[in-house]
Amino acid sequence: MLKGIIGALALALAVPALADDKVKDKAKDVDNSMKNTVDDAKDKLGTDSGTAKAKRHAKKAARNTKNKARQTKSDVKDATEKAKNDVSK
Repeated sequence: MLKGIIGALALALAVPALADDKVKDKAKDVDNSMKNTVDDAKDKLGTDSGTAKAKRHAKKAARNTKNKARQTKSDVKDATEKAKNDVSK
């Protein structure tokens, strides 16, 4: 019975932490999407100089790379949790 209580307590404490990561990741994804849309609009206008354009493209590439890393991290975390749950059944 004590193990069940400890397990339930650990699960109750872990779930909000996992939810926070997903909420933060989603917020970052929305922010990056908005910035990418602005960058695409600036590209279509074609009114900026070469250095500003290069800097903007470098930032966009970095945002996209970080986004892919977050998604991969989230996928690995989900797969690990699923495997852990499958083993414990």
